[in-house]
Amino acid sequence: MPNTQRILIIGSTGQLGQSIHAIEGNYPQYDMVFAKRKQLDLSDAQHITEYFKQNKFDVIINCAAYTAVDKAESEPDLADKINHLAVQQLAQIAVQQQAKLIHVSTDYVFNGQQHRPYIETDAVAPQGVYGSTKLAGEQAVQNTMVNNAFIIRTSWVYSQFGNNFVKTMLKLGGERDALTVIYDQIGTPTYAHDLAEAIMSMVNSQPFNQASFKSQLFHYSNEGVCSWYDFAKAIFEHSNVQCKVSPIETKDYPTPAKRPAYSLLNKAKIKDTFGLSIPYWKDSLKQCLINISKC
Repeated sequence: MPNTQRILIIGSTGQLGQSIHAIEGNYPQYDMVFAKRKQLDLSDAQHITEYFKQNKFDVIINCAAYTAVDKAESEPDLADKINHLAVQQLAQIAVQQQAKLIHVSTDYVFNGQQHRPYIETDAVAPQGVYGSTKLAGEQAVQNTMVNNAFIIRTSWVYSQFGNNFVKTMLKLGGERDALTVIYDQIGTPTYAHDLAEAIMSMVNSQPFNQASFKSQLFHYSNEGVCSWYDFAKAIFEHSNVQCKVSPIETKDYPTPAKRPAYSLLNKAKIKDTFGLSIPYWKDSLKQCLINISKC
């Protein structure tokens, strides 16, 4: 393309936004703009309108979300503003600006009662406010953009940036001799760096760089399967933390929001479409722990 494509990354201070920023240097062919909340506040519709009056983009990557799963139960309106209504507005703006959109969603759109990895066409049935608002955001994109949008559902995101399960376990493991962790919720961790690389591979791809393409939904997480208990054990083993981990059931650790008991995502579609090779979760965890140790 003769002109440099301008790409907006929304949610630049989150785990995924920072992970894309960390690999920005690998993609000099793009003009990448990273918007923080003070520049683009997704809880304020007027703020969104004003921002895009002054800025135009070829690609919008929305990494931002209201992700406080339990808090969402007591703040449904705010969660809906950010996860649904703002996403609808972004999709409308993308159509007006003739921009392409990549929107990140979640495994929480499923009820977790299945016993095979979820494919993109499986029935959705969110169990709480977070999952419901994220699903509404997905549907807003699909209804507004028949063409030129990719939605990516992911799960259990962690990184060397921000707050996440890996960092929490390292902190608690350093403070305590023993911990209990849930073993009956099954899924796959996603290293934000790997998802960032996958997103940029999609932006670089032939399907994405057609003048117009049919909007599609994809699943992405690392390869493999584990419980939160397995995840915690692996974190301690690979960081030499001497903390005993014992498994407990979900019912023994009540939370305001219900989590899917099983949310393994089938990645065949995204791998086939973009020729992606997805790392095994333990390999990515080791890499993340190395990066955390350097911080």
